[in-house]
Amino acid sequence: MSFNESIRRVKRAELALDASTRSATDHWRQLHQAWRDAWTPGRIVVAGIASGFVVGRGELPKATGAGFINLVTAVSGLFAVDQAGAVAEVAGEAVDQAQQAVDAADASAEVAEEDEPIRAYEALRRSGAW
Repeated sequence: MSFNESIRRVKRAELALDASTRSATDHWRQLHQAWRDAWTPGRIVVAGIASGFVVGRGELPKATGAGFINLVTAVSGLFAVDQAGAVAEVAGEAVDQAQQAVDAADASAEVAEEDEPIRAYEALRRSGAW
């Protein structure tokens, strides 16, 4: 084999390597994009629930009911937080209603203060002092 023939073989091998590298890079990009497109929010939630269940089952002691008690405690805490949020919302509405009542009372007091001289005159007129 001549030196020129060896140079041609090396160049062909380099071109083949470049083509293979581009092909592998394109395939990797397609795989990466397909992988990202496959993970929809619903699938992420299902995968999280499934993995949490598997990990939880592996950590629970088999002989006791401690896992069930922990589950009930966690769920009751969740409901308690929900109830507290509902109570806070009702309390906020009560505060708004109380503020409206205070505003209405202030407006009535202002009107009553403006009518005081008229009421005093009418009282004196009725008593015959005026």
